[in-house]
Amino acid sequence: MTPSEKAIASLEAHERECAVRYESIEKRLDSGSKRFDRLEMMIWGVYVTVIVAVALPQLLA
Repeated sequence: MTPSEKAIASLEAHERECAVRYESIEKRLDSGSKRFDRLEMMIWGVYVTVIVAVALPQLLA
């Protein structure tokens, strides 16, 4: 095997490994995105609760 063939084989192996890593990273990012969506909904729920807690006594008085 010539040095250039070794270099090409090494680059191809590196590209395959990087493809696997990037796929794993994408999966983790998608998972994190779902968690952030859930947290965002919880925050909106807190906003609604605070507004109702402030406005309700005003409306009942």
